Amino acid sequence: MAKVVMYCTAFCSYCGAAERLLKSRGATEIEKIRIDLDPARLDEMIARSGGRRTVPQVFIGDTHVGGFDDTSALDAAGELAPLLARA
Repeated sequence: MAKVVMYCTAFCSYCGAAERLLKSRGATEIEKIRIDLDPARLDEMIARSGGRRTVPQVFIGDTHVGGFDDTSALDAAGELAPLLARA
């Protein structure tokens, strides 16, 4: 299973929804980076995501998936589970 990293905050309903979706597609471990607890990680997230400032920001392996809407769209296209399996 691919390494999944999700930049998030404590009180973000989209972060929770992204985590539930990823787990339902087989992600067993999600490294959650709380940018609300460590503001320096916000700059890291912005750099890694190509300038995005909203959470969640999901990475599967070396692939930047995006936010919840992007992750959900990838799932609807049938591409999320295969990406999790191969990355």
